[in-house]
Amino acid sequence: VQLVESGGGSVRTGGSLRLSCAASGYTAGRHCMGWFRQAPGKEREGVAAIDSDLYTSYADSVKDRFTISKDNAKNILYLQMNSLKPEDTALYYCALAASPIRVSDEFRPSAYNVWGRGTQVTVS
Repeated sequence: VQLVESGGGSVRTGGSLRLSCAASGYTAGRHCMGWFRQAPGKEREGVAAIDSDLYTSYADSVKDRFTISKDNAKNILYLQMNSLKPEDTALYYCALAASPIRVSDEFRPSAYNVWGRGTQVTVS
């Protein structure tokens, strides 16, 4: 059972990146999954979440710039990031909740059971 992120990198302000998270051992379509990020010296924060009904949620800081999606056939979670800003610089993690979680908990790291190792995004 694991999640493996990819797609991070270094981009200029205003640029775009697409992060991917390949899930094995779980059927991504059956679970709430989320993207979190953690910048040096800061707490891990929720960025976007998508549940089994494909209902999506976004942090205010990324709304209208980031899009979360799932390819259930490939068991892959995506995060399309546009109009990137220096404050988006962080290590980005994908996470999966093995059991159903409340909508109010979608951005709570403790609600998720399975985590990837992260992929670095640097915006300058």
